[in-house]
Amino acid sequence: MFIEIRTYRLKNGGIPEYLKVVGETGIAIQKKHLGHLVGYFSSEIGPINEIVHIWSFASLDDRQARRARLAADPDWRAFLPKIRDLIVTADNKIMKAAHFSPLCGVS
Repeated sequence: MFIEIRTYRLKNGGIPEYLKVVGETGIAIQKKHLGHLVGYFSSEIGPINEIVHIWSFASLDDRQARRARLAADPDWRAFLPKIRDLIVTADNKIMKAAHFSPLCGVS
């Protein structure tokens, strides 16, 4: 199993607007294609104005296929402009689960 950790640094004060539009529209589109959402977080202590969302995938091929379906979805393409200008930087990390990880086997 693989975990994708996406971290976005937003414009100062952008978290409320970002979470509003993602919560109203974006998350449903993502869940339809990406599958298992492990968690969605905003920073409280440490670097400010950060959003982190974590998804699990059975394999890297599974992730690639799911992300391609998301990118091709017209609803997702229509949604992206609602958050694009709020994001200053984006970082993506793929982690492989250890065989004893509590999430191992969830996809």
